Amino acid sequence: MTTDPTDDPSRTDRVVDTLIDRLLRTGIDGVGRLDSARKVGADALRAEHSAERAIDSIVSSHTKLAATGGFVTGLGGFVTLPVALPANVVGFYLIATRMVAAIAVVRGYDVTKDEVRTAVLLSLSGDDATEILRKAGGGVITGRATSFALDRLPPAALMAVNKGVAFRIVVQLGEKGLGRMGRMVPLAGGVIGGGIDAYFMNRLAKHARKEFPPTGSAAITSA
Repeated sequence: MTTDPTDDPSRTDRVVDTLIDRLLRTGIDGVGRLDSARKVGADALRAEHSAERAIDSIVSSHTKLAATGGFVTGLGGFVTLPVALPANVVGFYLIATRMVAAIAVVRGYDVTKDEVRTAVLLSLSGDDATEILRKAGGGVITGRATSFALDRLPPAALMAVNKGVAFRIVVQLGEKGLGRMGRMVPLAGGVIGGGIDAYFMNRLAKHARKEFPPTGSAAITSA
């Protein structure tokens, strides 16, 4: 029987902090078989010679990964969290994080900056982004949530936003949260299935294209 990680507040804090670390350090920076978002974006640009075609390629490859459980299984300990959260679900979010970050790279954003990394995570929360920003002290939010995070959030609020996104994921995956899935990214993997995972990865990609408009510069080297 799956336990609800939100039943114990101290345990929830540990899970949230660990999930943030996985998404940022593994999903964006890469580790082992998982290339960094900077490398993925730069490689796609060199191969396609066009930002939009590079993004199409990134979305296509990550959509395929989302529907391939073997890739997630191969990540092993990088995916596993010290709680009863399905590895394939964590893997879905890792893949989604890297895809969104790679799109941001192609559009000219520096994913080594804390505000950009927070904006990447925030884009995973879909319609809940505005509420997460408000609870982090952002006040009344107008326009794109990620733009607000990039331009107007003080450094102290960035971690609060990261925690808000991770907590939302943890609550979704708790036993009591399975019936209250978010409006953007659903429970993935064995519970839903490869075809549905791919569908929602594509939805995330469309959202990311809107949330990270071109800046006028783009990645030209891998990292």
